[in-house]
Amino acid sequence: MLTVPADPPTALLVLSFGGPDRPADVLPFLRRVTAGRGVPDERLTEVAEHYHRFGGRSPINEQNRALLDAVRAEFGRRGQAVPVYWGNRNWHPLLADTVRRIAADGHRRVAVFVTSAYASYSGCRQYRENLADAVAETGLSETLSLVRLPHYHARPGFVAPFADGLRDALARLPTGASTVFVTHSIPTAMDAAAGPHGHAYTAQHRQTAQLVAAAAGLAPAAGGPPADRGQRNGEPWLMAYCSRSGPPSMPWLEPDVNDVLRRLAGAGCPGVAVVPIGFVSDHMEVRYDLDTEAAGTAADLGLAYARVSTPGIDPRFVATIADMFDECAADPAAHRCPAGCCANPRGPRPALCGCD
Repeated sequence: MLTVPADPPTALLVLSFGGPDRPADVLPFLRRVTAGRGVPDERLTEVAEHYHRFGGRSPINEQNRALLDAVRAEFGRRGQAVPVYWGNRNWHPLLADTVRRIAADGHRRVAVFVTSAYASYSGCRQYRENLADAVAETGLSETLSLVRLPHYHARPGFVAPFADGLRDALARLPTGASTVFVTHSIPTAMDAAAGPHGHAYTAQHRQTAQLVAAAAGLAPAAGGPPADRGQRNGEPWLMAYCSRSGPPSMPWLEPDVNDVLRRLAGAGCPGVAVVPIGFVSDHMEVRYDLDTEAAGTAADLGLAYARVSTPGIDPRFVATIADMFDECAADPAAHRCPAGCCANPRGPRPALCGCD
């Protein structure tokens, strides 16, 4: 199986999670996402209500379409004729269908941008497994080479939109407001296996938070952090998680963002800026978990609340995607995941774009 092309890519594939576009799609989508995990329909029906609050559709598809248009326009501004395709893990357009289209259009070497910035099984290797499944399903394993672009959590074009948003949010909040960086929770065992040496998921998020905080002008906490704020290592911010799922017996990354808000309110904090650094766009976890649930918690507590926007189609982020494509074109073999990186918790499976 070909995994690293000898020549530069001729097209870009944007690979995302997917989401329903209409109410009738919600349960089939959730069943596909949770296939093989034994999640009962009763639980899926509860989750489906999150989507029905927003008209039975996920905002992720509209946001991905906007991103595709923006990236195409960026290539056009650069005078580059780079076709941009879109495929999803869990809903239409499904990845295998997009792979067939790419091959039918005559492309043999394609760069892949994943709408997940960090290392973990669910955010990296599972997408690499999806790519392997897609070329196997379509019979294109020996004719189509796919190269995943590198992680971009520390790239200035990803950091700067968050920093600008944080600066603006703090300017609207009362003096003394706290900053909370938020990402999707994952099982602690998955974090332990993330990256070649483990714990890359939490380490990369901390790096991003530090970069955003520094760019936004947050000063280090003087004299050590106050215990009631839960801040560590003198950093003037906190890290929190959202969207926890799975059985209660399974440890997941904590604390939950709502618990952090309660702790801040109890300590007399007047307000909070929430920065969703774990997300590329304002999709369901942001719209429901932060804009609905966490915002409701803050309102109940009398805590002033401002949620910073994700990069979305910020020109600096869009330019970063095009820059990474150009870097890949200059050296297609530059980025490959090392063997054993972000291991599958259910056992090894074939994955593209790596050394295993």
